[in-house]
Amino acid sequence: MNIKINNCRIENSRSVLIPELTWQMKEGESWLVIGPNGGGKADFLKALAGEVKIVPCGSSGLVGVPVPSDVELVSLERAARLIQEERENDESEYVEGGVDIGRTGRFFILQGLYPALKKGLALPEEIASEAARLENYPAVKLCGVEKILDRGLKYMSTGEIRRTLLARALVSGKKLLLLSDPFAGLDAQSRSILLDFFNNIVGKQNPAVILAMERWHEIPDSITHVLEFSDRAVSFCGSRSEYEKLSKERGGVDKVSLTKDFEETLRETAVLQKAGQGSDAAGDSCDGEILVEMHDVHVGWDDHLVLDGLNWTLRAGQHWLVRGPNGSGKTTFLELITGDNMQVFSNDIKIFGKRRGSGETIWDIKKKLGIVSYRMHVEYRMLGGTCLRDVIVSGFRDSIGLYGAASDVEAAAACKWLALGGFKGRESERFGELSYGEQRAILILRSAVKSPKILILDEPCHGLDETYREKILHLITLICESGSTTVLHVTHDPSEVLDCERHILELRPGENPMYKIIVL
Repeated sequence: MNIKINNCRIENSRSVLIPELTWQMKEGESWLVIGPNGGGKADFLKALAGEVKIVPCGSSGLVGVPVPSDVELVSLERAARLIQEERENDESEYVEGGVDIGRTGRFFILQGLYPALKKGLALPEEIASEAARLENYPAVKLCGVEKILDRGLKYMSTGEIRRTLLARALVSGKKLLLLSDPFAGLDAQSRSILLDFFNNIVGKQNPAVILAMERWHEIPDSITHVLEFSDRAVSFCGSRSEYEKLSKERGGVDKVSLTKDFEETLRETAVLQKAGQGSDAAGDSCDGEILVEMHDVHVGWDDHLVLDGLNWTLRAGQHWLVRGPNGSGKTTFLELITGDNMQVFSNDIKIFGKRRGSGETIWDIKKKLGIVSYRMHVEYRMLGGTCLRDVIVSGFRDSIGLYGAASDVEAAAACKWLALGGFKGRESERFGELSYGEQRAILILRSAVKSPKILILDEPCHGLDETYREKILHLITLICESGSTTVLHVTHDPSEVLDCERHILELRPGENPMYKIIVL
């Protein structure tokens, strides 16, 4: 596929997003689009997908791109938007039994073939026959979603949603696929399958594929060229080999300065706690104190068992890595602690010494927790008008959004944390105006602001660029070393595992037992 953009700008209805752009993709080339969070990469992809405008600048301006109906964009942002749509369209209160599973994976993929399909309407015989054959589609098998086609999208794990989006893109027959950070949230087997897919299809005539990544990590061998955006401008455009040389010359994060800034931020935030404002529950835990106990826990739905006979204890100072393949129950496990899964009340689970359901409120629990998760990210995207300062302040109050004015001390502490995260001077920007990766970084800062007893991190580095990922992982290490917070960390990426995570809960679906505890 040939694409040519010469002397143009990218804009939406409110502002110019990328003031100047010249770029060409020739037949047989395979391009990687990369760059820091907020640098313009996401806007470029949206422009190719027809979601924002490409406007010629003067008489030499030229736009030669596919029509939007021939383009499919698969991204973390698209996945979050999909779950948001399912929640907004939930009709449980009108459905017998009070449960509306929403669109299934089968129906959603089928919409890729027949965009006019509407939920709730009977399928014509021809389309119904097509729906029954989806399990046999090579793309469906490639993405490993044939066994979850009849599960509601809202009940899928993050990785399962990503693979369902990819399967839909592949069966859609679109001429150009824009795949943004497709490896995020995928287990090792899925990543290996996807890499093989790229190396077999990228560079072929149909469909053409443009790959976008947050980090120079696990790049398919088939990539030939790189386009990098920084500060809303093209900062590199050339061959893969040239970019590899450039990336090796660049420096990393100044961890000494970051450590000093973190320690100063913790001291200043302590002023807030001593003043009795915000979180009053985050106080230090004694090493060895039992924070969470689970005895013979069983969780499942619709004959699908997720956790079976789980016995597990979390003690203060023991930082845990939680791992397992997509759909193994990692997020479900964490939601038993956060209170977002109601099956906690039918199991023997104690949190901070009290059995769930014994009279404590969800607020009694959450005021001692810091949380970063896909669910949290989706909920905050629905409040995109909240300014960054108020997002951080809401971490003191355990709310999604801020209800009531921030105190002077809270505001000062929030600004300090924003500066620590690289957002100095951006306190008034709106959460919804940030890139997906920048949003993720803000939510990580929000989760840590009150020095919670337990910090729950469910794939925290989703959408983060190389530099920010390194910075956040170092911050998490510093939090572990602070002594006041115990970390529960879910990740599929071995490079994100921290040295302090000496305890591992490995979930093993289909085995007996369905889990293994490892102490290093």
